Amino acid sequence: MLVLSRKKGESIKIGDDIEIFVSDIKGDKVRLGISAPPDKKITRTEFYLTVENNKEASDKVELLKIFQLSRNLHGTDGEKGRGESDENR
Repeated sequence: MLVLSRKKGESIKIGDDIEIFVSDIKGDKVRLGISAPPDKKITRTEFYLTVENNKEASDKVELLKIFQLSRNLHGTDGEKGRGESDENR
């Protein structure tokens, strides 16, 4: 990890096409500006983590729904399991 000190108006370059600059400093808050090509996705970490956690929770809900549907299709009482009718037994 690289840690740098920058003053208002100073910047940092990442490669040839990304620049991060200090736009403003007020108290303990630093306002940053980022110049990058449109194909670079820039997201606040807390937003990124929320999206990832929601994806994970959604996947779990989908698996639970599939499990419940499967149980409903196969019968939960075990008497007609595997989708067999009384005539096929």
